[in-house]
Amino acid sequence: MRYNVGMYGGSFNPLHLGHVDCIIRAANMCKELYIVLSVGKNRGEIDYRVRYRWLYQLTKHIGNVKIIMISDDAASKESYGEEYWDADSKSVKEQIGKPIDVVFCGSDYDENSFWNKCYPESEFYVFKRNGISSTEIRKNPYAHWDHLPSVVKPYYVKKVLLMGGESTGKSTLTINLANRFATNYIEEAGREISSRSGTDTMMLSEDFTEILLQHKLNEMKALPYSNKVLFEDTDTLVTQFFMNFLNDPEIEKNKALSDAIDAVNSYDLILFLEPDVPFVQDGDRSTVIRDDRITYSEQIKELIKAHGKEMVIIKGDYEERYERAVEKVLELLK
Repeated sequence: MRYNVGMYGGSFNPLHLGHVDCIIRAANMCKELYIVLSVGKNRGEIDYRVRYRWLYQLTKHIGNVKIIMISDDAASKESYGEEYWDADSKSVKEQIGKPIDVVFCGSDYDENSFWNKCYPESEFYVFKRNGISSTEIRKNPYAHWDHLPSVVKPYYVKKVLLMGGESTGKSTLTINLANRFATNYIEEAGREISSRSGTDTMMLSEDFTEILLQHKLNEMKALPYSNKVLFEDTDTLVTQFFMNFLNDPEIEKNKALSDAIDAVNSYDLILFLEPDVPFVQDGDRSTVIRDDRITYSEQIKELIKAHGKEMVIIKGDYEERYERAVEKVLELLK
């Protein structure tokens, strides 16, 4: 090892592959490397706990890396001046608790930066950076997707939910959109569970509970493997509609669970499919809904609105639906 103790700092807002390269190289050159996460409390940064986890997940296998933090209340990076430097450098030195042999920086910092000026007793080692910029990534992460580490990408994944009544083409359109945008999707969780008695009219209350929990779990598992966007077929509110429609014997318990899950759910785009395509009898679809599709579709809409959700209406033939949905997703990723 060239150095005993080194440090490498930044805001990592967000962490990108330029940072990753510097961290790996610095760790290779030191017996101990301290990563200093700089937290601007008033700068609208990504939650420091998210950034800390990115750094931890990236380095936990290395063995000689530790993460420490400093924070300040400057309103912008430009206003983070020398009045903050003494206190922050003192905090860094106290947390490390031993002589710092080298301070590593990317070439986006110069010799007049905090990382050099406050550690005159340490060597200043500059890694040539490859032009990746956190500032540019924040402007449009999707244009710089390949510059993001795999641990960071889930933070930026957009979630698109498809909703509507029975036989409105949700499942097919969900898969088509996932294929169009080269990503993954979540199937309707209730499809298999609702058929355990052969018909959804004989569902048990615990079936609805499982559907509600399973869909959220499926989403959490899918996000890390999504490419910019994740498509979801149906959610907790549609399940709540069917709890009412199918007379769930313990509806109050499951409604409370549904509302709780809805409270933590967030979607970047909700596409609501109108019942203006032919009804296809696939499996055990309800003839009652078939005979009054508009009424039941409107009930689902009212449930969505009552929970404070906004939606984009998708209607027309299958080609028109696909084109409209693609258009809205492209707008989302601009």
